[in-house]
Formats: sequence, C-alpha cells, structure tokens
Amino acid sequence: MISLITGTVRSIHSDRLVVEVGGIGLSVLVNPSTSGAVTLGSSVQLFTSLVVREDSLTLFGFLNEQARSLFELVQTVSGVGPKVALSILSVLTPEDLGRAIAQEDVSAIERVPGIGRKGAQRMILELKGKLSDLSESGTYQGHQPAWREQLSSALVSLGFSPKESDNAIGALVNRLQSEGVDASSVDMSDLLKDALANGKNSRG
Repeated sequence: MISLITGTVRSIHSDRLVVEVGGIGLSVLVNPSTSGAVTLGSSVQLFTSLVVREDSLTLFGFLNEQARSLFELVQTVSGVGPKVALSILSVLTPEDLGRAIAQEDVSAIERVPGIGRKGAQRMILELKGKLSDLSESGTYQGHQPAWREQLSSALVSLGFSPKESDNAIGALVNRLQSEGVDASSVDMSDLLKDALANGKNSRG
C-alpha cells in the first residue's frame, strides 16, 4: 500500500498531478483544489490511497490525512466508487458534507456529479453518525478554504467561540448556497457582516 509520497511536481492538470519520486513519475488523481494549491517544480507531500482493480492501479492524492480518511469512508456507501468519492470532495468541504449528512440535506449532496436523489438519500442513511464520529476524533477536519479560515479567525477575535463561529459561518454558507452564490466570490467585509448578524441571532 502506498500511503504517502513526497516528490517534485512535474505536471499539473485540474484532475491529475505527475509527481517525480526517486526518478519515477507517478500519476496521481487529485481534486481541483489540490492541483490549484501546488506549483510546477515545487516539492509536495501527498497522502495517498491506492485503488487496485483487476486491470489497473490508480493512485489518489490529498494534501492531508483527514481528506484521505473521508475519501475512503464515503466509498463504504453502496454505489460510491473512488471517482465519485473524489467528486464529492471536489464539490463539498468535509464540514459541508458533515452538515449535509446531519441535516439530511439531499439537495446539497445532489450537487455532486454522479449522485442523484436516490444516491444522496442512500449516502445520508449509510453515513449517518459516522461523520460525527470522525469529526470528534479529528480525522476528517481537512483543509478549509482561505476565506473560511480568515472569517473564522475574525469572528473568534471578536469574541465568538470556535463553535459559535462555525455555526454562524454554516448558516451563512447555507443561505448563500440557496441563492446560488459562491462564498469565495463575496467580499470578506460583507461575509463578516452577515456572519456577525447570524451569530447575533443565534445568541439571541
């Protein structure tokens, strides 16, 4: 089992990296956020999952162990293979997926290519409780988008607890998603203002 590689990035595509390790170029399937986080010629460390099929060996790579754990967990759902699992991590952050499972938000999971309504319902049924266990053990808290980390830090500096910050941001993300808006495209000052309002309402 190849569980970790460290090498030089020789080729970058939206869904794949070629990483040179010991003079050998390994093709590693990744999601767009991972390919966007590396630069050509740079050194990279990837936590990997090797998928063995009768006619192929496919290596999937992640920037942290938590994302890999989640990738492997969602494949325990009936009908979810490695490529669909990678698509899930491309569309939903670990936090968003955990929230969708907990709230039984079928529409959020349906956004993933290759997963229809029945597939989303099955995923909620089979993962219910498993993601919360992972969250408590710290094994799926993966990389957060830069805007989310900045917003969380700002809220904590203003007196919010980490849990209150996460709740306020979660409510904000849900509202923006319902309006078809990508939070990363919104000005940080506007995000902060909305998150503060959400936090104030939740605090009463």
